Amino acid sequence: MPYLSRWKTIIVWLVVLLSIVVALPNAVPNSVLDGLPDWAPKKQLMLGLDLQGGSQITLKIERDDVVKARLEAVIDAVGSRLRAAAIGYSGLSGTGQAIQLRLRDPAQTDAARAALKPLTEPVKAGGLTKDAVSEVTITSSPDGVLNLDVTNDGIDHRISTTLDTAITVLHQRLTELGSLQPKIRRQGADRIVVQIPGRYDPEQVKYILSQAGALSFRSIDMSMAVQDAVNGQPPVNSEVLYSADDPPIGYLVRRQPIIANSDIVDAQAAINAQSGNPVVNLRLGPEGTARFAQATADNAGATVAIVLDGSVIATPLVRKAITDGTVQLVAEMSPEGADDLALLLRAGALPTPLTVVEERSIGAGRGADSIHSIVTAGAIGAVLVILFMVGFYGLFGAVASLAVALNVVMIIAVLSATGLPLTLPGIAGIVLTIGMAVDSNVLIYERIREEVRHGRSVSDAMKYGFSRAFAAIVDANITTLIAAIILLFLGTGSVRGFAVTLAIGIVTTLFTAFTLTRVMLEIWVDRRRPTALPDGIRTGIFDGAAFRFMAIRNYVFSLTAILSVLSMLLFGALGINLGIDFSGGSVIELKAREGNADIEDIRGRLYELNIGDVTVKPFGSPQDVVVRVHSRDGGENAEQTSVIMIRGELEDAYEFRRVEVVGPSVSGDLTTAATIGVLASLLAILIYIWVRFEWQFAAGAIVATLHDVLLTIGLFVVTGMEFNLTSIAALLTIVGYSLNDTVVVYDRVRENLRRYPRMPLPILIDTSINQTLSRTVLTGATTTLALAALCFFGGEAIQAFAFVMLFGVAVGTFSSIYVAGPVLILFKLRHGAPGGDAEKTGGAEMHPAKGAQ
Repeated sequence: MPYLSRWKTIIVWLVVLLSIVVALPNAVPNSVLDGLPDWAPKKQLMLGLDLQGGSQITLKIERDDVVKARLEAVIDAVGSRLRAAAIGYSGLSGTGQAIQLRLRDPAQTDAARAALKPLTEPVKAGGLTKDAVSEVTITSSPDGVLNLDVTNDGIDHRISTTLDTAITVLHQRLTELGSLQPKIRRQGADRIVVQIPGRYDPEQVKYILSQAGALSFRSIDMSMAVQDAVNGQPPVNSEVLYSADDPPIGYLVRRQPIIANSDIVDAQAAINAQSGNPVVNLRLGPEGTARFAQATADNAGATVAIVLDGSVIATPLVRKAITDGTVQLVAEMSPEGADDLALLLRAGALPTPLTVVEERSIGAGRGADSIHSIVTAGAIGAVLVILFMVGFYGLFGAVASLAVALNVVMIIAVLSATGLPLTLPGIAGIVLTIGMAVDSNVLIYERIREEVRHGRSVSDAMKYGFSRAFAAIVDANITTLIAAIILLFLGTGSVRGFAVTLAIGIVTTLFTAFTLTRVMLEIWVDRRRPTALPDGIRTGIFDGAAFRFMAIRNYVFSLTAILSVLSMLLFGALGINLGIDFSGGSVIELKAREGNADIEDIRGRLYELNIGDVTVKPFGSPQDVVVRVHSRDGGENAEQTSVIMIRGELEDAYEFRRVEVVGPSVSGDLTTAATIGVLASLLAILIYIWVRFEWQFAAGAIVATLHDVLLTIGLFVVTGMEFNLTSIAALLTIVGYSLNDTVVVYDRVRENLRRYPRMPLPILIDTSINQTLSRTVLTGATTTLALAALCFFGGEAIQAFAFVMLFGVAVGTFSSIYVAGPVLILFKLRHGAPGGDAEKTGGAEMHPAKGAQ
């Protein structure tokens, strides 16, 4: 092994072997895996929700709810502390985050501040770097008026602690529900993302996750009429609560509960033996049992109020003292409702209700169909790429195909070992990697061919070929890697899955191209001692290419400028069809349970629901249909209400295969994140190009990238396709691919500038493009084959993404020649010579270099 030491070769094969071993459990039945010893690798790919089915629900803590609860708590604490200190006051009230009261004796101001000082003491915010925060501040005036303010930092602290508590409760609730693998994580300052794989009723899951579940038994205050309390001032220790009836009934109840959630040690749904109605049987702890026994003894013959999340759900009559600690909760509810309520009470109450701001639910059947379609597409794409490579490179093509196959094995191994989920776009990322992975091999092979044509032996040609292709391959792949990394931070769910596989694929591609492929070729050289390259290499057909690309640059550049401007004008005049990710609303994919979907009937039935602007379109087969409910006024709850109403109307006749609901707060955040992500990606890529090349190259990359972005946006405007997060993923991948192409051409231009310093720039650019033409054609063809397989066989779910990528590959290849090249001439690029020489040295007498001279 002349170029790689033997121990490095061993390491390479060990990495390959380890990848195969780690990925192998995915091809072995579970029954066989269960019989393997404990030390054997058993981890399999974790499928994303879009492949195995399940729900991803984003919950939000409403700041206003926390402010209200905190305001009430501080008011109660202020009253209690001042009464305990025998300090008289009046007018204790609060609005927003401000509380005001007046002391009856202004001389007690200092005593009052001392009594309330514990409320102002800083509390630890949590974390190693966070300072303590003051939740309440107090100011006073000489006339005895005290003003207390609940600070923003204090509210932020309460939201953070509420999130932590809520996550613990949600884990318990999902465990009670039977979900074995829930994933719950914080998102930002006020959100929780919950992923639940498997077959669960999304509406039940949302109810269980979002309801506070705060249950209490309260005494009814009979000291005054309810209406008098509503019109005037209720007693200090009482409040007016309403039932869920229509119209609601008001009750004046004591604030202090007889028993609450903390007193309940068990709750089970049951059927009342006498009435046959669903009930929930509660079992109380010792303290709750004693307190409830005393309260029921004192209130025998009176009614008590059962309060759930601020609403009175029942007012049972107390006939006698209940001393055994068992309570039967009787209210208007279905058997399912009783089960859910019992679950909430067993798991514990949330500190505050949570608002569902985003839902993405996939049926298991839909996931299975997606897997079948995209695996078929991937297999077809892989076969086409392999046949194409073997057809053009023979033995070298077989080596490249083996490297690509092992590349896919490595991606699967990394995903299996890390537990990162494989999503539908993630599989698309693997298929795209198959198409793009051959790019590195083609660059290396063409460099080897050039070295052989320059008279080097096959052994030396391999050494120099790998060395000289290194910079171009690294530069080209880093641009795509930057886009993938930005997507990792930008995307959610399936889009992040695409970014993960794309990023892993880029790294494994670099490994297989520079180590694995090299090892296999060196083994061939050591064994065969060839004096010439294999006969199967047919890319010599490009060696005589002498196309004058730059001769028509002015016409083509003008045409592309016109198309770019037209895209901007159309975008401004017609706008773009924003998907729910950016505009909010709901998308529901339906499948008829019997026969074909009746689109007109669906439209008519949904129109009667009066849920706003609704679009109904066919989706794939005649049985399938997709419903789009555009964003409504009314905030987050309005979007969820639309879905509930549609379920009630259509669920008997249609299977709900996919439901996506994005509320206004999430859509606004996604829009901001997408904008920042695209700009950050472009900036990072262009900074890299600027550092690696002269400024003219960076300018050319900027113009070429903007051209690709504008034309792709124009495609969305003209076709009316939805522009969503997946579109952002496609757009950034197109940018990475286009710059990949541009960097390869620029790398050759820079090399030729050093080799031919006096050659006119248009001729030099033509020469560089012709020298890399085989790579451009072969890479474009293999990527197109892979994407075409996705487009035609990948199913409706991935078809639009693949089509946009196909368009992007064509546009990106075009711009790397007819946009990136002319910009270098426009800015008078010259290496080590004054600008402008290229146009003044009699370029008409020189001709493009043929082949790789």
